[in-house]
Amino acid sequence: MLKKRIIYNEFSDWTFDVLKAKGSFIWNKKGNKLIDFTSGWNVTNLGWNNPEISNAVIKQAKKSTYAPMWTADEVQNRFAKALTDSLPKSLVAVGRATGGTEANEEAIKTARAYTGRKKIIGFKDTYHGQSFGTMSLGHLPDYVKDISPMVGGYMQMDFPKVRDNEKPGVTLNKFAKKLEKILAKKDVAAIVTEANIITGWGTTFVAPRGYISLVRRLTKKYGTLLILDEVGTGFSRCGKLYGMEIEKVTPDIATFAKGLSNGVAAIGAMVTTKKIADKTYDKSNLTSTFGWTPIACAAALKTLQIHKREKMWKKAKRDGEYLMSVLRKKLGKYKNITDVRGIGMEIGLEFSEGSLVDMVVKGARQKGLLLVKGEERNIQIMPPLTIQRKELDRGLDILIDVINSKAR
Repeated sequence: MLKKRIIYNEFSDWTFDVLKAKGSFIWNKKGNKLIDFTSGWNVTNLGWNNPEISNAVIKQAKKSTYAPMWTADEVQNRFAKALTDSLPKSLVAVGRATGGTEANEEAIKTARAYTGRKKIIGFKDTYHGQSFGTMSLGHLPDYVKDISPMVGGYMQMDFPKVRDNEKPGVTLNKFAKKLEKILAKKDVAAIVTEANIITGWGTTFVAPRGYISLVRRLTKKYGTLLILDEVGTGFSRCGKLYGMEIEKVTPDIATFAKGLSNGVAAIGAMVTTKKIADKTYDKSNLTSTFGWTPIACAAALKTLQIHKREKMWKKAKRDGEYLMSVLRKKLGKYKNITDVRGIGMEIGLEFSEGSLVDMVVKGARQKGLLLVKGEERNIQIMPPLTIQRKELDRGLDILIDVINSKAR
């Protein structure tokens, strides 16, 4: 769809122009105020146009706005230290990137260069970026047939989601057997996954407890690297500062973007160990013309400082538990609401029919609530983590009211 000379993708049926945004609210071009339950898809975790972050950018813009890739601005060095200091102690080496796609590409290149292996494992119906390489991780053939061929050397597994008709332990054991059989051949360079939940594709599928610990154990056993995509799970979204903290797992490589700068500037990061970086820095080609501009780093540094100062992950955990409890209580009577699931403030509301999702999203917007459609039958609820309880309640009231009228 072409609208005002901009090409929109599958969201074109309900695109709109933004007049302004602040905190937990977005105003459309007509001036209508909407409570935001999307955070721009896990980007504005600290609220839209956070004034502290904006001021940090303005201050940095008066100093310098760009540094070429063979140099480092002082704010880049400060942010690199702050980011790695907030991670497990072995993760000390940072690759600069412009977003999640580039960060994940850097991670895959690094894994291949380090291990000498070529195969990469991803999961069906997951999202790790828009390059041919990252799309090969999770996009099924039907979704990419018009732009194929894709990149070779990728394997896609079924994500071990929690199932109504199966005990979590059974699901996990079945997955473990399949994964170990693949890894035992010792030809897989890396497995790319999120920590216990799918945030990117829109399904919000949750894995059984112990999933990421299992993956970590098996990858270590067979010399495969674990690449943990923290683009959606990072920066307090899942009730911890980073998703890796849910089960206290340290990956070989972690990638970050989206909430990294709270949407103020394009930035991504690939973080790995000194051992891996020393062996691969001259082989994996971590070149990025606009990776880590000083302005982006100033925004990201202030964003991280706020998350740590306010311990935003604690509020995310409380609000997420509250949100799921209300939805389960109020919507449990409807047969066409098939699941409410999530971790922290990453909540999935699954319907029996995709047409209901479209009706609820559109109906909610008319009443003042901004929702986004995830996978065909799922609404992914991701409010800014700074949202006040009265705003959260108002948004829930609108959502439930619309479902009451649409999902009978």
